[in-house]
Amino acid sequence: MPQLTLLCLPYSGASAMVYSRWRRKLPQWLTLQPVELPGRGARYGESLHTDMRRLALQLAHEQKATLKTPYALFGHSMGALLACEMAHALRALGCPEPVVLFASGTAAPTLRADYDRGFAQPRSDAELIEQLRTLNGTSEEILANEELMSLTLPVLRADFLLCGRFTPIQRPLLKCPVHVLGGKADRATTEQLIGWSQETLGSFSVDMLAGGHFFIHEQEARVLRVIKDQLEVHHRRHSVAAVG
Repeated sequence: MPQLTLLCLPYSGASAMVYSRWRRKLPQWLTLQPVELPGRGARYGESLHTDMRRLALQLAHEQKATLKTPYALFGHSMGALLACEMAHALRALGCPEPVVLFASGTAAPTLRADYDRGFAQPRSDAELIEQLRTLNGTSEEILANEELMSLTLPVLRADFLLCGRFTPIQRPLLKCPVHVLGGKADRATTEQLIGWSQETLGSFSVDMLAGGHFFIHEQEARVLRVIKDQLEVHHRRHSVAAVG
């Protein structure tokens, strides 16, 4: 049976392993492939990046070697920007575009001036911890753990710079469908989410889910259902083509 590969890009400060639990909750025809970034997880010894396009191109080169099936890209927050840049980088390397680009929990590339205000310069440890507290995704027990924070904060600092120093550029638009997920209580506005429609000549759709910035965990079953529903049509199409 033809497979679809789902490449998942992590949010700021996280390892791609935040998606690993999805593997057992997706249909068999959908292969989950978390994309680990340099400087975390199994790639902890590698240098952290602060240039979004250079990172996307490096990841595209790495993925191209094994990307043999139709694929989709999913990214949450910083990962959404990175997923979009990877789609462009893979296309530039001669790969087909993703069957769907999922952009979750962040403002569109062209509407980030207010969203990323103040993130272009390195943040202090105290500022980073306060930002984590604001996002409601980290317990106070973890925030008070100095050893754990000493490992997390350098990654988070670099990731905030990745977003804060990102600037959109003129280039041919993507042609693939773009589907956006947003949290109803998140800080990304409706206008900032709909702005993702300007990234493609293909179809565009939005799902708003209950919850704040980490709605992808709070509403995990709903998020996975959206992904499955969006990709099922492409899976059927490839299955029919394979039989024909």
